[in-house]
Amino acid sequence: MTSTRHTAPRRLGTLFSFIKVEHTLFALPFAYSGMLLAAGGWPGWRVFVLVTIAMVGARTCAMAANRVIDARIDALNPRTAGREIPSGRLSSRDGLVVAAAGLALLVYAGASLNPLTLLLLPIAVVFLIVYPYTKRFTWACHLWLGATIGAAAAGGFIAVAGAFEPVAWLLWLAVGAWVAGFDVLYGVLDVEFDTANGVHSIPADLGIDGAIRATAALYVTAVVALAAVWAASGTAPGGRLAWPFLAGVALVALMLGEQHRQLRTHKDARVLEAFNANMIVGPVMLVGTVLGLALR
Repeated sequence: MTSTRHTAPRRLGTLFSFIKVEHTLFALPFAYSGMLLAAGGWPGWRVFVLVTIAMVGARTCAMAANRVIDARIDALNPRTAGREIPSGRLSSRDGLVVAAAGLALLVYAGASLNPLTLLLLPIAVVFLIVYPYTKRFTWACHLWLGATIGAAAAGGFIAVAGAFEPVAWLLWLAVGAWVAGFDVLYGVLDVEFDTANGVHSIPADLGIDGAIRATAALYVTAVVALAAVWAASGTAPGGRLAWPFLAGVALVALMLGEQHRQLRTHKDARVLEAFNANMIVGPVMLVGTVLGLALR
């Protein structure tokens, strides 16, 4: 009896660690921002719950599939050898079951929202599943990941509007460039392993100096695109966002600038601390969106 009580929470903890629940903070706040911008305010509980289910499902499917596909590579890398599948705490079959469950949530939510979200589902699934393979042949894997996660922001907008509009495209660009930028940053941690084992990334293929330049370009693109969201919001329901949104953009620009400074200065594993700061970028912009809508 005691063993059973202890085993269930431990396995649940392993599953949460496997799908990195905390990393939902990267995309989910931007999906909510897109949802709020499309509605010009609160869209109702039904849409909110369905958007949440879609994002959690997509994130779960993508992470689980990524861990299964990359299990062999992870087992060779000392930094990742302790992950759930390489360490034997979960099997590849467990990972596939988790991925299928996430996919089911995504399909249910997408089909329940509107015809366009349903139509786009196959494309979203392809992007989610293909990403782990891109690092086998191109340094542009970072851009693929950015485009995949950035789609969450556009998805939140489409969930309400049922159509693409400039704000949706700009949110996609902003989030995609930001995610690609910090993925390049993260790639610095594995540059020696990737170089030795034929895993492609900007740090491995173009060097640390190339990573510094790429991160700068991507972060500048993200900030400019967020500012453009503010400009384009004048065509959205309710009119242009008030100043708190721009204040959020300014704060994000400062945070991304500091991350780039850390990469430029240290060029080593100390960039991990800067990378982890990305988890507050989405919440900052969500607060800016909420206040920008409330005070316009």
